[in-house]
Amino acid sequence: MNAPSAFSISSSVPPTHSSVPLGLIPEKRSDSKAQEKIFTPLVRQFLDYLRLEKHFSDYTIKSYGADLIQFGQFLGNEIGPGSKDPQHEVCSAEAVDEKQLKCEPLVVREFLSYLYGQNYTKSTTARKLATLRSFYKFLIRRGLVTVNPLLTIRTPKQEKRLPKCLDLEQVQKLLEAPGDGDILAARDKAMLEVLYSSGIRVSELVELDTSDMDLQEGILRVRGKGRKDRLTPIGSQAIKAVQRYFELRAVDSKCQQGHHTSRVFLNKHGETLSTRSVRRKLDKYLVEAGLDPGISPHTLRHSFATHLLNNGADLRSVQELLGHQSLSTTQIYTHLTTSRMKEVYDQAHPRANSPTIPHPASTGGPVGPQSPYYPAKAG
Repeated sequence: MNAPSAFSISSSVPPTHSSVPLGLIPEKRSDSKAQEKIFTPLVRQFLDYLRLEKHFSDYTIKSYGADLIQFGQFLGNEIGPGSKDPQHEVCSAEAVDEKQLKCEPLVVREFLSYLYGQNYTKSTTARKLATLRSFYKFLIRRGLVTVNPLLTIRTPKQEKRLPKCLDLEQVQKLLEAPGDGDILAARDKAMLEVLYSSGIRVSELVELDTSDMDLQEGILRVRGKGRKDRLTPIGSQAIKAVQRYFELRAVDSKCQQGHHTSRVFLNKHGETLSTRSVRRKLDKYLVEAGLDPGISPHTLRHSFATHLLNNGADLRSVQELLGHQSLSTTQIYTHLTTSRMKEVYDQAHPRANSPTIPHPASTGGPVGPQSPYYPAKAG
């Protein structure tokens, strides 16, 4: 039987045991449950900091923890070139932490080489580097290290991939697919309407409380990344769908007996709906509507932003509605609005719909600096 590892990727962090060695992790267990891994002391401190002080989501913390587990396994020779040495010793949690404190840029580069050899994408590699940067900044603030080993490490340049976007006809098909004949169908329709009408993330959707909704004013209070609240409007169709769902929910006994009745969207047992459940429901309606099965809940967010920009919304307003901290994050949607861009081009460019630029003399127009084709010199 393999020795247990010194790390954990469970959402609830277990107590740290200093004597636990860093061993290989079997992919499956006879009881079909994933083997629990225990975080090293430093990693646990860091993840507690992210949870308690930075208010990161559980999903983000889990991702950070998984990245640091992998880096620790590399340092402990569980994976990578060192794992092929039959004489290598299994490292304890404290030994891994000591290696993390003494880590040098060359070790990080070797780790990147390992990731490249395992065919990790550039985006995944960039995320793992971001995790390590945050981790070592934390260690520097705590006075545990003096030099960040990632200062000289560059993030690999990523390919710019445009997000998928639905056109208005596809959106209409998707939103009409659930119907509202029973409580589950009404709930699903309300979810899809709210996602498209507000552009919120699916993680924000499932955390909505009834107190966060002002249907009279058409406003949602959304708890975004970093536990930062923002207000975002919703349209009349979304309000109508939510009101229909609330009507059916008010007479449903299971919804009244659950432990999370304050949440807006509940499952059939009256409990909080998960993001995975939302994805499963969306997959179901994509098939019914005959749409691309590769569409995700986030595609509705992309469509929300793109349609706003196509209809004249300014980029700064869309940034606020999406809850983006940086405007550069929102700018990716400007590459999607090709129809709007073509329309502006056709209206503004002199050769867009004309075979030649008319000569001012042939039209009797002014010749010289006042001519629209001969702009006046500045100054």
